[in-house]
Amino acid sequence: MGISASDVVALSYARANFSELAEAVKAGAEKIVTKNGESFVALIDSDRLDYYHQLERERIHLLLIEEASLGLDDVAAGRLKDARSTLASIKRQRSA
Repeated sequence: MGISASDVVALSYARANFSELAEAVKAGAEKIVTKNGESFVALIDSDRLDYYHQLERERIHLLLIEEASLGLDDVAAGRLKDARSTLASIKRQRSA
């Protein structure tokens, strides 16, 4: 769904017509509210906001799974370093 010119409204208009805008948003529109000619806030349906948050959580989970998979690939390929010796090496470098 794209944003059209009618979906961009000034803050002063949004204040005066909030109920009307809320009804349009509930019916599926998304509104961009501008302040001093610049994008300020967006009005979206609360169910859609919940959906966007769910997508964000799923994306984070997929990224974590990908990172875990890369770590397991490193273990399988023998690309490992002992944590204690690595930390000791870092401490030595910092103190030098």
